[in-house]
Amino acid sequence: MSPRTPSDRAVARHGWPQAVVTALAGLITMGVVAALGLWGAGAADLPDGAFPRVVAATVVTAVGGTVELSGDAGGLADTRAGLTVIPLSVTLAGALVTSAGFLRPLRHRAVAGAAELAGWAARVAVVWLAALLALSFAARQTFAISLGDDTLSDLGDVFGVSPRAGFTTSVPLTLVFGLLWLAGVLALALLVSQGAPLPARLLRFQESVRPAAHTMVLLLLACVVLGVLIALGAAVTRGHAAETLAVVLLGLPNLVWLAFTIGLGATWEGRVEGPFGLPMPHLLDEVLRGSGTATLNLGTLADRDGRVWWLVAVDAVLLLAAAFVMAARSPARTPAWRHAVRLAVALVLTVLMICLVGRVSAHYGLSVFGISDLDGAGLSGDLFLRPVLWTALGLAALWGLVTGFLGGLLARGTAGHGRVDDRASGQGRAGDRAR
Repeated sequence: MSPRTPSDRAVARHGWPQAVVTALAGLITMGVVAALGLWGAGAADLPDGAFPRVVAATVVTAVGGTVELSGDAGGLADTRAGLTVIPLSVTLAGALVTSAGFLRPLRHRAVAGAAELAGWAARVAVVWLAALLALSFAARQTFAISLGDDTLSDLGDVFGVSPRAGFTTSVPLTLVFGLLWLAGVLALALLVSQGAPLPARLLRFQESVRPAAHTMVLLLLACVVLGVLIALGAAVTRGHAAETLAVVLLGLPNLVWLAFTIGLGATWEGRVEGPFGLPMPHLLDEVLRGSGTATLNLGTLADRDGRVWWLVAVDAVLLLAAAFVMAARSPARTPAWRHAVRLAVALVLTVLMICLVGRVSAHYGLSVFGISDLDGAGLSGDLFLRPVLWTALGLAALWGLVTGFLGGLLARGTAGHGRVDDRASGQGRAGDRAR
């Protein structure tokens, strides 16, 4: 029997059992976070034992899957419904656990072959798709909708109007977007982790890409940590612990990353009508609620509460700290202007990601005999929130250039500055030996 090579032993360390653990750990974590958040929101009281199916639907949407709303109100009535939102707390929890499981067998190594990384990722993807397929079939339910007072209920019985609304998943789209989500998470994990091995041909890019990517992840996590602290403080001083738990476990990144972009000067547009409400501070709901499209930025928010200007100061501190960390992790020979360019590019991509995943759209309508909303019975509503994209990206580039340059200047002469040189050169020599 021939001895096993180091490559064989590497593959053995992350085979099918490890792939099952990695994929299921990520999905189970997402399910637990979603279940606790939905419980805090009162979804445990849904009829017909729908709670597990709503949890499954939440996990599906968290990985980019598609949940389609449907309605039926009999022959004399018509319904319309739609929902587009990503519960980013659930998404973030799953991404962190899945990334940790993917990187764990690769630790303590300088170089890994492209075929080995692709094979390891493919095994995780197979298990992931199988589990996601099961969730997609589980995430479907139909609910009866109350028409309100006794008069409307009686009319509904007379004319056969029994409105029902439900949700189901588009299985093919869910599998496609879920696979793209997983591929993005695994690629980002390799890109961000300072200790993760790369194929030998990519080692020359790590000193220019990894510090910036790692810093942006730290920046986003710092925003979430600040949001958790603020939410805990609000829960202690104002009560409503269950509602606060729901916001933290379902949509906290949606709020804090939105606030981060607004602090940079970005503008969002939106509207809240009818019974819909956003899980956000009352100030934002005041600005958005109305019949027309509202503008959400520093100016419109400051008209109602001047403390909003603190967002600018918080963003400045966070970005200066991020720029300093990035420069300290970069080679000492890197000039300040290059730090500025790298941070600008990284921040633009980060803000683009926030703008893409932070969009919200929801609507529901019921009409009887062609009369919408049953004369104000509150059975119709509309909600959306979208960014003014190019303004947000332009401001992100400006902030990145300024803070990146300042961070590069501040990092000069620090004890850790330039430590990437030794690590990169060591990995480069390991890559030469691998080749």
